[in-house]
Amino acid sequence: MLTAILQHGKGYHEMGPIRPPSEGKDRSLLLRVTRNCPWNRCEFCRTYKNKTYSLRSIEEIKADIDTVKALAEEIKATSWRLGFRGYIRHEVVTAFINANPALYSRAYNDPGTVERRLESLANVVHWLSSGARTVFLQDANAPQIRTADLVEILRYLKETFPTIERITSYARSKTIARKPLEDLKRLREAGLSRLHIGLESGCDEVLAYIQKGTTAVEHILAGKKTREAGITLSEYYMPGLGGKKWSKRHALESARVLNEIDPDFIRLRTLVPRRGTPLYDRMLAGEFEPLTEDEVVEEIALFVEHLDCHAYLASDQMCNLLWEVEGQLPGDKPAILKTIYDYLQKPLHERLKIQLERRLSSYLYIAGHLNRDLAADVEAAWDAVNGQSPDAPVKVQKVLDAIKPAFI
Repeated sequence: MLTAILQHGKGYHEMGPIRPPSEGKDRSLLLRVTRNCPWNRCEFCRTYKNKTYSLRSIEEIKADIDTVKALAEEIKATSWRLGFRGYIRHEVVTAFINANPALYSRAYNDPGTVERRLESLANVVHWLSSGARTVFLQDANAPQIRTADLVEILRYLKETFPTIERITSYARSKTIARKPLEDLKRLREAGLSRLHIGLESGCDEVLAYIQKGTTAVEHILAGKKTREAGITLSEYYMPGLGGKKWSKRHALESARVLNEIDPDFIRLRTLVPRRGTPLYDRMLAGEFEPLTEDEVVEEIALFVEHLDCHAYLASDQMCNLLWEVEGQLPGDKPAILKTIYDYLQKPLHERLKIQLERRLSSYLYIAGHLNRDLAADVEAAWDAVNGQSPDAPVKVQKVLDAIKPAFI
């Protein structure tokens, strides 16, 4: 067992730091093709700051695929030995770890190696338990590599795991806009099923301000080319990214660009200025004025009002306040707008209550508890909201400013 796993590498497959929530929901296998981001200048993002972009060799990636295969086979064999008929249960994973102390015991390995092996094992276990159907290629822009190399990786992946139904990746519009259509069709034929592209905005002023490194025209070209190649397209719009200066233009231009692209999915990712990003520093310096929760919802309303496409609109990330803003366009558009209008028409203190409840729920999911100072601020905010105090908005905002940067 140990030999089969270690002969392909270090006993784990390498994984990057993030993946789309939809890939987490589907329990996709995470396979790192490139490390970090080749652009890495977006002012709102800190994921890859101070990290160097690099390509992984085809040999490294194939070795990771072989490691996953060895882990998967041994986990399933353990399940059969324990009488679970191939089903992945907690008892199976525990038995597998206990049977391999040379892999997972800190008595034989440094803590960092053990942690990476356990993370790899957890990813494989979750993938197997969901049917081993979906794979996400990391990190920020897998299509950046040579088309021939990515085709070879995709084919090897599908040959190794015939159960795979979908292979997905992040991509930059700049990269896809430059890639020949025939290359994208080759990738689709080799198994690349879906691309997640960070549109962020369709407004050129906003794109330049945040140093996105692309334009609205390139967004449209990349999106249309992806669709023409037969690859499912998921585009990300970031409410609030234009701040108060460009909010209306940001919403209208983003809707216009997405209408031209007509993607399969539009995913909302509300801006949360995060410590350690240039945009956060600009905010502190007074150069960027963020929207309030209600102003973000108003911007989303304007955005949705001007959407005229056939995408599925999703609000599948905790940075969004109204998770229920979701549905298939154009049919569900009236219901989506009603949800937004119903919120905006509520009295101020009811809206503040919703903000506190939902943001605290997300924060506690991540952090598990409130520290003493934050707990005191939360209590003061609740007292102000319940008492309909004039200073309730200020007290609620103090709590939101403290907890929202923790959102993933």
